[in-house]
Formats: sequence, structure tokens, C-alpha cells
Amino acid sequence: MASWQDLERDFGEFAAKVKARFEAGTNKTIATLRRDGSPRISASEMKFDDGQITFGMMGGSMKLRDVRRDPRIAIHSPTLEPPAEHPESWPGDAKLAGRAVEVPPPPDTPFAGAGFFRVEITELALTYVGEPADHLVIESWDADHGYRRRTRE
Repeated sequence: MASWQDLERDFGEFAAKVKARFEAGTNKTIATLRRDGSPRISASEMKFDDGQITFGMMGGSMKLRDVRRDPRIAIHSPTLEPPAEHPESWPGDAKLAGRAVEVPPPPDTPFAGAGFFRVEITELALTYVGEPADHLVIESWDADHGYRRRTRE
């Protein structure tokens, strides 16, 4: 597992592109695991803060219960549609997977019972249309393979 700070230090250009995709909109999609092991997806906000990826969940929410029971998560960046006339100008989308680690709430939080987390990253991926627009580019990182860049036609 890695912190965001580790990935920024070791793979700065890749990390900057991933961060830009996640910051393209407020709402990200988070996947958590229900008690029976099936996936649950929900909207969530997330921040890149002081070398960490952090997010919070409202107290009593089902996703908060999920994460406290099983901290494995996946988060997808906001979805932007590729421009029809110039798909190669599409910034792509980003995904990460990892573990949610609960941290103390900010001292000024007005949300009683909320959960606050940082992410320990196990996988990170960025997908976009190549130039010319006849292939897909997949950049990724995981602990077993490190950084990789692949294409698919």
C-alpha cells in the first residue's frame, strides 16, 4: 500500500494527471462492501490534503457502516464525456482502490457521528483516448507491478 504522498514523490507526472481527473468535479463514486459482500456505490466527496487522500461520511450512513466493517474501497473520478469531434482531447477518468483508515474528525466539524478517513492506496489507474484517437491508453500503478503504461486498440 502507498500514501498519496508516496505516489506524488515517485510518479509525479502520473499522480498530477490522476489528481486533475479527480478534481474535475465535486462528486466521486465510492464503492464499499455490504455485509453480504455485495458492492454498494454512493456519491462521495474527497480531498487531496497534505500528501493524503481524505474523505468523510455522514454518521449513520450505510457506506459508513460498510467501511467500518470492511475498509476495502474503490473510488471513481467524476465522469466527463469525451468530445465527439475530438475524443483525443478527453482528459479521461481515474480510479483508485485501497483501504479506508479512520482518522480523528477535524476539531471544528459540525457533523456528529461522522466518519473521517484517509486512503491507503493499493491500485491507481488512469484511462484516456490516445493520439491519434485510434487507441486507449491505460496508465496504472499497483504494489506488485509498479507504474505501467499500456495501450489497447
